[in-house]
Amino acid sequence: MNEPLKGKVAIVTGAARGLGRGYALRLAKLGADVVVADINLAGAKDFGEELSAATVPAEIEAMGRRSIGVEGDLGKPADVAKLFRETEKAFGRLDILVNNAGGAIARESGPFGTETTQADYDLLMDANFRSTVLCCQAAASVMKAQKSGNIVNISSQTGVAPLPGGPLAIYGASKAAVAMYTRNLAAELGPQGIRVNAIAPGIVMTARIAAQAKKRGIGTGEQEAAIPLRRFADVEDLCGPLEFLVTDLSRYVTGQVLSVCGGVVLTPS
Repeated sequence: MNEPLKGKVAIVTGAARGLGRGYALRLAKLGADVVVADINLAGAKDFGEELSAATVPAEIEAMGRRSIGVEGDLGKPADVAKLFRETEKAFGRLDILVNNAGGAIARESGPFGTETTQADYDLLMDANFRSTVLCCQAAASVMKAQKSGNIVNISSQTGVAPLPGGPLAIYGASKAAVAMYTRNLAAELGPQGIRVNAIAPGIVMTARIAAQAKKRGIGTGEQEAAIPLRRFADVEDLCGPLEFLVTDLSRYVTGQVLSVCGGVVLTPS
């Protein structure tokens, strides 16, 4: 019971740091072998996030699991093909996909939808939605052949309900697309034994968010006071819901978007 994922193989995208790293380590703790996918496998260094080993795959191997790292831009079909090819070569199967890559990573624009440049629109949609679609399509091909599998997509609080005043509009739209795609994919793949769900996090104080908070106006006292639980999330707050969705605890749950936001979103997803 302590290793419900023993013998399973998982891919976690955006797993070199932050939430993705937390997800990857939790899956390994539950017994899974884990493929760490990221556009920069050394990304933790960018925000001073301390690892317990040289890399996230090394952290996972120290837990007694197998792990590989695959670097690439998952908004590009060739890089997605490489990720799944390397997974097949190393492990021969795929049981779990966690689509975590992406974020509110606009570079040139102001916060509002009317200020978003075409370049930032493309960046946000590619990083958040296109990458999810491409990885889901690749995973579905493998999982259909196995007649089993579990996909967890990462949406966002902003993909479920607008922020006050309407900032992060295009990011929110990309994450709303992830939520709706999740529901449709669950309907398509359910008959083949594949479950598809999503998590919609609120503000999570990862190393990146903490480092950028002041500049981006994230993590303010006013925002914290608006959360019914009166605190921002940490990585472990999101790992529990993931554990629920990837294990038999949720074996009859599919097509759901679970808001993990401390109670900010109090309407049905």
